[in-house]
Amino acid sequence: MSRYWDTEITYSQPDADKLRKNAKETAKREKAKGKELAPVVIQGRNIVNSWWGKAWCENLEKYADYESRLDRGKRYVRTGAVVDLKVQKGKVQARVQGRRKAPYKVEIRISPLSEARCQYAIDRCGRKIENLETLLNGSFPEELKELFSGEKGLFPEPKEISFQCSCPDWALMCKHVAAVLYGIGARFDENPLLFFELRGIDVGRFIDVTLENRLDSMLKNADAPSSRIIETDGWEDMFGVLSR
Repeated sequence: MSRYWDTEITYSQPDADKLRKNAKETAKREKAKGKELAPVVIQGRNIVNSWWGKAWCENLEKYADYESRLDRGKRYVRTGAVVDLKVQKGKVQARVQGRRKAPYKVEIRISPLSEARCQYAIDRCGRKIENLETLLNGSFPEELKELFSGEKGLFPEPKEISFQCSCPDWALMCKHVAAVLYGIGARFDENPLLFFELRGIDVGRFIDVTLENRLDSMLKNADAPSSRIIETDGWEDMFGVLSR
């Protein structure tokens, strides 16, 4: 028997074939309009493969706020339902295919990185300049792992992430948002520097400040005594050189 106060709505879940068909039709319609989409394409069994992609997803999954909700998005991103995803400074705009023909609009916003946390990253990178070079070449030096995923890490916490979706699901995090969050990890696989873009970090400025601080530190210690400096007295005897 129906009751007036029964307000819970259950939506049917489209299967993978339906999602792929809708996504294909969306791409065709947008192309006809002269619009180019940036879909998330997952190759193979894993959604992410690089350190960047894995670390992003693991960071999300470790928070209890998201733990029970993210799984719903895995199927969607794997089936190609994220038909468009663009990373910008402080936000991600995406469209995710669902049970209807028109994709849902998703926007995820990331709070700007605080000056203190950005300076912490600069100081850590400046200790060994080769770390910064390796980082920006797309690889990840193991010794900088804590810089991103530690207590003061650069990966965002739940309180720094806000999102909205045009779908009728009233859940705090719907499957479309979850799919986009995994899609961001896949984007980092392709281009790690997008992480800095998302967090509002100007990579060029980041490098310049890091190098300047490194140089200042070297100059400050230039006149400091060092045990590695060999005194001039007696160096001929040390190396077996006969003085004339």
